[in-house]
This record gives sequence, C-alpha cells and structure tokens, in this order.
Amino acid sequence: MSDRRSAFILAGTGSGCGKTTVTLGLLTVLQRLGLRVQPFKVGPDYIDTAWHSAVTGIPSRNLDSFMLPEPTLNALFTQHLLAADIAVIEGVMGLYDGYGTDPHYCSSAGLAKQLGVPVILLVDGKSVSTSIAATVMGFCHFDPELPIAGVIVNRVNSDSHYQLLKQAIEHFCAVPVLGYVPTVPGVALPERHLGLVTARESIVDAQPWRDFADRLAQTVDIHRLLALSAITRLPDGDIPPLEQEQAGAGLTLALADDDAFNFYYPDNLLLLERAGVRIVRFSPLHDCTLPACQMVWLGGGYPELHARALSANQPMRDAIRAAHQRGVAIYAECGGLMYLGTTLCDADGHHWPMADVIPGHSVMGTRLTRFGYCEARATQQTLLAASGEILRGHEFHYSDFTPQHAAVLDCYKTRDGEVVKHWQGGWQVGNTFASYLHLHFGQRPQMLNHWFQAARRAL
Repeated sequence: MSDRRSAFILAGTGSGCGKTTVTLGLLTVLQRLGLRVQPFKVGPDYIDTAWHSAVTGIPSRNLDSFMLPEPTLNALFTQHLLAADIAVIEGVMGLYDGYGTDPHYCSSAGLAKQLGVPVILLVDGKSVSTSIAATVMGFCHFDPELPIAGVIVNRVNSDSHYQLLKQAIEHFCAVPVLGYVPTVPGVALPERHLGLVTARESIVDAQPWRDFADRLAQTVDIHRLLALSAITRLPDGDIPPLEQEQAGAGLTLALADDDAFNFYYPDNLLLLERAGVRIVRFSPLHDCTLPACQMVWLGGGYPELHARALSANQPMRDAIRAAHQRGVAIYAECGGLMYLGTTLCDADGHHWPMADVIPGHSVMGTRLTRFGYCEARATQQTLLAASGEILRGHEFHYSDFTPQHAAVLDCYKTRDGEVVKHWQGGWQVGNTFASYLHLHFGQRPQMLNHWFQAARRAL
C-alpha cells in the first residue's frame, strides 16, 4: 500500500526523560501549522493517550504489540494515519525497552521497524557535554538497522550549551540534531500512584503550555523534522472480521465515563461501534439511573479517589445490581472490578459499600500489587472467553481484591519464554465478568461475539 504521509516515533533513553511533555508540545506546534495530526502511544498506557487527546481534540490510539497481532496493529495504524497528515507516536520507556530482554519485542524500536517509521531520539542534555555523543552512538549502534533519523536534546537552558551538544553528536554520530527543548516554568505533568494525573484533572491549555509550544517552535527545526518523517509506504495488515457483519446490531452498551472510570482504548469502542453496538455513556458518580441497555462496561480509573461519592450514590449502585440480577451482560476492568465488589477500603482506611455484584473486598495499598503484561486462560465459559481460551492483557494496580467467589482465570506472566509468576484472577457471577486485566478487543474479535451472545441471552 503506497501513500505519502509523515510519521515518527519520539523515543527516549529511558522512562522519565520527558517524552510525554515534548510529545504534547510537538502535537500543538504541528496543529498550529494546519496539519491533521494523529497521536499514538506505544504500549498499553491510558493516561498519556488522554493527554494527547486533550491537546489535539483527536482520540490518541494505543499501538500494543503484546495484545495485538501484527496484521491487526498495522491495519489500525494505517487506517488512522490515512485520515491525517502526520502520526506522532510517543514511545514507551527507553527505545529498546520492551517485554523481557528482547530489544524488539513490545518496544519502541520493534514497533518502528514493524511500521517502517523513523525514530526521533530524545536525550537529556542536563549536566553533560561531549559525553552525550557516547549516549547517542550507543543507541545508534545497538541496532544499526533501526532508522534513527534525528535527535532532540531535552533540558537545555542556553543556545551555547546546545551548540556544543549539537556539534558533538553530529561529529561523532553522523545523526542530525533537530533542536532542543528549553525549560519553561510551570510546564510539568503532575503524578500520583498510577502515574500522571489524568488530563480531565488538569489544564494543558494554560498559558505556560502555550508558551512552551511557542518556544518549541523556535528551538526545534519543525520543517526538517517533517522532511525526515516522510514515509512512502504504509504497513500492510487487516483486522479479522467477526463471525457475521454487524454482529452487535440492536444491542446498547452503557459505558461508565466520568472522573472515576475513564480508562478505555478508543479502538475498542470503535470495534464495538463497527459491530453495530450503540454506545451510551453514563456516570456512576453523578447519574441516578442506568441507561436502557443489554450490556454495561465499567472500565478502569480511580474509583478509590471517589469512593465516598460512589458509595453515596445508592440509586446507581442499586441500578447496577438490578441490571446484574436481570442478566444484563456486565464487563468490568480493574477499577470497575473494585466498584462491583462488596466494599472498597481507600488509602485512609475508610471502608465504603460498593455495588456488591462480585462478592469480595478491595483494599488500597502503598505499592504496586501487580504490574505489566500477562496472559490468562479461562477455566470456564466467561463473558469474553470460552473455557481454555487465552486472553492477553495488562495489569497495573495498587489495590488488592479478596474474593468470596471462585476465580475463573488462570493468570501467568512469562519472561523470555519462562513462566515467572502465576496467580488466579477474574470472577464470573451470572452474566457479569470482572478482573484486573485491561484488554484490547483487537487481539481476537471472538471476544466480542461471546459478549454479544451473552447480551442476547438476557433479552
């Protein structure tokens, strides 16, 4: 497939090097030039994509090589890029960091090679001079076949310092330096236990962020960046079809969407809509009634920060429980699982009654309970998988759920081909299924067929 478009991955030397901040600045600068920009994020992160979407007004998409087969990922990338002029892809962790020690599995480097897009490497310029060339050289030589098209230097406070760094990199590495990122007071992304504070809770259109974009337009050679990002071939791929076209036609999904529940992959919603499902949003925090529906989805988020309000909204808790009792097909991920439990104990030790659909208790901790990719084999028929089918997903939570019901998922984590962790998780009660696992439906459309069939059984 041939088409002229531009795309690049902004990769870093490691986590915390400023990728998200610089990505937001570049997205703003490119849009000001009148370009149609499509943001992406490597990996399963929800929060960075929400910031991208807040800045551009365009849903940012996740490119996750663990959950998505290569043809499906390629097809989704191509589809969204064809509606834009340029794709800006924020990398994950360091350029070669992925899953296990394979530098090309689930890493920014691996995705760049899969999609055929160039890498722009972001390096830290603070408290360094010629040694920065050794860092860049190492990243270039680690995989000579990886197209590192240019370098941007972060945390530079003077033009003279920048010129020294630029000369060292271009002399020893033969890689063009496209500019630097100045320090602008007031430009920082606040964090909490799950990472950055969500875009719903902060304003990226404030004056410091506008000033940051203005400065970035002056200190980075955007036109050269665009020239280096031109691609002439889009990756080939396709999305496996459902068993029948419009398999979800006639079904309505009530989607929890508020400050407590907002972690959703936009492509999951797109796949549901393409299947014919009508999506109606509601708020477990503020609404008293559940929309008329055959399906409910309670996604991840921060229910622990809103436990008092969620508990106080007795009418909604009653409505969710009543929907469960009449067989509505309810699916919950992570924060949604906590809401469907019997109680939630917040970080201050207060216990709050929840919907009491999945018997069990959630307790917030002070450190990660589980983090990273994993696989889960269904041990019985569930809302999304038949017995024996495998789900691939991602867990990231500080809470722990103590169930009073048998688990239906045999979960395990592998690294370099070896199983390193094993646990039980996921709970199916009636037509309701909940787990800590965040899933991308693009991995296997049959997941949606299971959900649709369960929803129709309740009609």
